[in-house]
Amino acid sequence: MTNLTIKQDPRMEAKFQSYAEDTRVNLLQLRELIMEVAREEDSITSIEETLKWGEPSYLAKKGSTIRIDWKAKSPNQYAIYFKCTSKLVETFREVYGDTFSYENNRAILFKPGQEVPEQELKECIRMALRYHDLKHLPRLGK
Repeated sequence: MTNLTIKQDPRMEAKFQSYAEDTRVNLLQLRELIMEVAREEDSITSIEETLKWGEPSYLAKKGSTIRIDWKAKSPNQYAIYFKCTSKLVETFREVYGDTFSYENNRAILFKPGQEVPEQELKECIRMALRYHDLKHLPRLGK
């Protein structure tokens, strides 16, 4: 476990407060999983938490950006987003199949109240946070 430095955009607290209570709880759970993985990885010493496209976003030095959000146009779901031009979601689909619901090659979707498969999701997050070290490997090292 590393001593993780978190560079947090001062707008983050207001962003999380802007969500309805149940949505906030769900998104904070995803945030905590991202931070847990970052702390568990010796190769990750810092993570940036900021807003990209108005969404809470997370980036480690050799990683691919991870975003989390709920959208009014799809009120019965929330998501964790990955760079759509990466092989990440394609790899998640191959490794975890129907463990998750996916949105094309860009997101894993969750329903409010759904139990999140935490260990599997943490592995997906781990792949994203280490993406530039793994992208040359078959199935991103899985």
